[in-house]
Amino acid sequence: MAFIAGGYQTDFARNWQREGHDFADLFAEVTRETLAAAGISPPDVGVIHVGNAFGQLFTGQGQLGGMPATVQEELWGIPASRHEAACASGGVAILAAMADLEAGRYDCALVLGAELEKTVPGDTATSYLGAAAWIGHEGQDAKYMWPYMFSELADEYDRRYGLDSQYLQEISALNFGNARLNPNAQTRAWRFGPAAFTADETQNPIVEGRVRRQECSQVTDGAAGLVLVSSRFLASRPGFQVSRIAGWGHRTAGLSLSRKLARSADEPYVLPHVRAAVLDAFCRAEVPDVSGLDGIETHDCFAMSEYMAIDHFGITAPGESWKAVASGDLSRDGRIPVNPSGGLIGGGHPVGASGVRMVLDAHKQVLGQAGDYQVDGARRFGTLNIGGSTTTTVSFVLDHPSA
Repeated sequence: MAFIAGGYQTDFARNWQREGHDFADLFAEVTRETLAAAGISPPDVGVIHVGNAFGQLFTGQGQLGGMPATVQEELWGIPASRHEAACASGGVAILAAMADLEAGRYDCALVLGAELEKTVPGDTATSYLGAAAWIGHEGQDAKYMWPYMFSELADEYDRRYGLDSQYLQEISALNFGNARLNPNAQTRAWRFGPAAFTADETQNPIVEGRVRRQECSQVTDGAAGLVLVSSRFLASRPGFQVSRIAGWGHRTAGLSLSRKLARSADEPYVLPHVRAAVLDAFCRAEVPDVSGLDGIETHDCFAMSEYMAIDHFGITAPGESWKAVASGDLSRDGRIPVNPSGGLIGGGHPVGASGVRMVLDAHKQVLGQAGDYQVDGARRFGTLNIGGSTTTTVSFVLDHPSA
């Protein structure tokens, strides 16, 4: 079993290159502040796991497992690894750290997720991010790969169940609204016109297919970090206030979105492997279903990915996600709050950091440390982190140790 002793998130509104900074500066801040937030000294760290997806493309810098020791010499010699699973890189880094602790190799792990994406023009950035698709086999005619791919997912929902795009726009409006309460959210100071969350072609134009501008997450610079510790560590060092990673799920499918959709043609869920990852996390946490959660931080790289997550978590029956949107169930004071932080759409999406950031926010929620976006009485939170067109799916359930 693994516990979280604390963590830290950089301000996702910053543009590190414009400030004259690089990966070393980003890692220096997140490493230093994560350890401080957890009350851990560098000599306590037994192993380091780094989530990063596109370091070489955006900066030319690889070998990022070596960056923590580069910026903090007290970590020199500590074993470290970098993990790449597109937007699920951070989730996979957490899984690797948990495996190290549960195997008894180490008792304290530092997990960092980091990405710099504002080093290139926007069109170039979207091209780099497209590397997580099946290159040369899908999306060849798309200008923007990922809006195109999630438009395809929306079309599939429409074919199977019907889909009113109004509900996608309402998801976006909710997440941008939540972000205003989050002091680290990229869009906390953004303001929108009266038609920004409608089908207005001026204030909310089509980006690709049926996906509109406000339905997209942001190109973001940022990092997030966690300190994971074992029960052995806590027994020898009492006094830490921790959350518990009570359950996890991890599933991987092939790269092709069209093959994913074809394989599920006769299934109730559009992406059954995503549903399986969530159920694995529930089972390991001994949570019967989504009613056992007090809230969720989910991957909303597009409003459509959150729409998919709603029914795959079981908040509604398959294809009926719109009901949870229309009812207000997803709001911070609703039946099952989703993305009270603002998610990726409102909070920002530095790809390698997003999975770590979600778990950090879940940790804050169950310990009552989320500030203005705290969900009252939260004791158990779920997360869902996806990479590519759900090629990699990682889900966690965190709870308060006394829950």
